[in-house]
Amino acid sequence: MQIEDFIFYQIYPRSFCDTNGDGIGDLKGIVSKISYLKSLGINAVWLSPCYPSPNKDNGYDISDYRAISPQLGTMDDFEEMLDHFHQNGIKLILDFVANHTSTEHKWFQESRKSKDNPYRDYYIWRKTPPNDWQSLFGGVAWEYDEQTQEYYLHSFAKEQADLNWDNPKVREEMKGVVDFWLEKGVDGFRCDVLDMVAKDFKRGKNGNGERLHEYIRELFGRKNTENIFTVGECWSSSPKNVKLFCAPERKELTTVFNFDHLCVENGRFTAQKPDLRTVCQRIAFWQESTQENGLFPTVFLENHDQPRSVSRFGNDQKYRFESATALGALVLLHRGVPFIYQGEEIGMTNSYHKDIKDFDDIETLNYYHENQGKISENALMRAINFGGRDNARRAVPWNGNEQKSWLTPYAHRKRVNVWQDMQSEKSVYKFYQKLIALRKTYPCFSRGEYRLIESGEYYRFERIYQGETCEVLLNFNRNKKTPQISGEILLNNYEKIEEQLQPYQLIVYKKVSK
Repeated sequence: MQIEDFIFYQIYPRSFCDTNGDGIGDLKGIVSKISYLKSLGINAVWLSPCYPSPNKDNGYDISDYRAISPQLGTMDDFEEMLDHFHQNGIKLILDFVANHTSTEHKWFQESRKSKDNPYRDYYIWRKTPPNDWQSLFGGVAWEYDEQTQEYYLHSFAKEQADLNWDNPKVREEMKGVVDFWLEKGVDGFRCDVLDMVAKDFKRGKNGNGERLHEYIRELFGRKNTENIFTVGECWSSSPKNVKLFCAPERKELTTVFNFDHLCVENGRFTAQKPDLRTVCQRIAFWQESTQENGLFPTVFLENHDQPRSVSRFGNDQKYRFESATALGALVLLHRGVPFIYQGEEIGMTNSYHKDIKDFDDIETLNYYHENQGKISENALMRAINFGGRDNARRAVPWNGNEQKSWLTPYAHRKRVNVWQDMQSEKSVYKFYQKLIALRKTYPCFSRGEYRLIESGEYYRFERIYQGETCEVLLNFNRNKKTPQISGEILLNNYEKIEEQLQPYQLIVYKKVSK
């Protein structure tokens, strides 16, 4: 499959589908929903961590890279799932968490035993903290360990110790992990916070160090990895960096996730909705810059770390359907590799909870406890309900029934669920099917040139390929005069086109050749 043809769906396994009634999604649950995914039209799945983990960070604190979490199933279950995906024409990439392990991993347990232990230099130890680096989950990033009376680096939770990629043995171990899963038959990897593996202590930068690209090439520039799909989570991305990561001749990554368009610069707990116009303008910038460099970007609005896009960028009440379908077009009709996150295809929203006991995410809990007494309880709860990662991690509501779940269930599941959506005249899922079918039917959407027309009054762009031009028109949340449309209407998320564009109206049409 060529890069232009990939249409990804991300599964967060703990929250996708539970088949044994323990409240935790499992691999058998994923198998049971493959027909649902195939009917949607996707052809690739990114599976969030399915490895053994104490779940301090819900699977991103791995204690064994070469096994399956007993909560999710067995290795036999994994192999059966992989076979079913492949039989249905669906590729599978795994989450590869390279920057850190759980402190319960065997390597760290050995590392902390003594200063001369063979695993000591698998991690980053110092007699005293050499800098004031902060954990991304709050607090200092250096944790004192009584056993050897030194500090280790943890860029995230103190239970997630950073690996020392300057140690060649660590790089060999990680190549071995990649090879283990490739031998199982997986098709690639999504690489968690990949630009953090190379530290720059001289310049005081926790990530994007001078050896970063050397390390990525050593990992993925080998003969057995040259045809796999790799996507890096790289928060330091700039047009220049994206080219360094993704230019084919560099033999590093297929593509990267860039987060500029999500408008997260003020922090996830700033309870202020970004302007959709700004989002579209930033998407346009990255469309043009990657196209200019001959690269394929990722296109996404949600993942396991982001709140629901309908609540963040649209209107999750009166115009939920219109918002969800218009935002779906942003993901599926642009140039690049689209990624849909579970529940996005039915228009799942954020769900409001009043009690901190209804939250599980470590970043959210740390923020709450650090700010108690500093800001009002109402403001605190509003912030974490708006931006907290649990928004994306509440179980997919397959119907409106009561759910047993490891995390307090989605509050709006009686109104927004898969069964209900499928019965609705305004089905988000069925509109996503149409968007994906459009992408597959008209090559201009998967292979065509991107050309921006307008991003002020509304967002308007063309996709052009071999003499065929399709135009996408997306209105923001206000009524605007409908511009001239001349061509065959391919898709419209309203019943008709009037003199005034409606809030979040999406119109896709094939232009008439002059």
